[in-house]
Amino acid sequence: MAMQDVVLQTVEGLGYELVEIERSAGGTLRITIDLPWEAGREEQFVNVEDCEKVTRQLQYVLEVEAVDYKRLEVSSPGLDRPLRGERDFERFAGEVVDVTLKAPMGAAGAGAVAANRKKFRGTLERTDAGWQVVWSDAPPPKPGQKVSRKKAEVPLQALGFTLDELKEARLAPIVDFKGRKARGQGELS
Repeated sequence: MAMQDVVLQTVEGLGYELVEIERSAGGTLRITIDLPWEAGREEQFVNVEDCEKVTRQLQYVLEVEAVDYKRLEVSSPGLDRPLRGERDFERFAGEVVDVTLKAPMGAAGAGAVAANRKKFRGTLERTDAGWQVVWSDAPPPKPGQKVSRKKAEVPLQALGFTLDELKEARLAPIVDFKGRKARGQGELS
């Protein structure tokens, strides 16, 4: 059985979702796990005990299957979790994401966006044609700074895309030291 199949079967058998497998040249095998998502259910997060449970089981299974590795690392996806498929996009709709396209958006781009731009950060939204990321190029106000009501608002911009056009998509690693906000209250950047 292939190593990827062994890891997938073990991780899913323990009730987790396999996010990523990475093998480094130095012999390190990195496994990223997450808890399965169900729409409407409260968001749960992987903790140290979950990683330890998966590590212990994988060490045993990989030894039985004679998989060669020097070090095993099992971790959660972290703040900048990769978005892989349609299910991940549904799960994180309304969140701030970093999107990298396979090819520049070309001359068909709207407004003030450079034609050779491939990277975008904004709020992920579903559309009839697929997905879009919405952002504003206005700089965020500095702490304590009063925002003038007379100043014209910078319009929001949107870029529509399909999953086939993506090179990479990740949650934007936004840290709020004042505590977690309710879902969908992320700031535009």
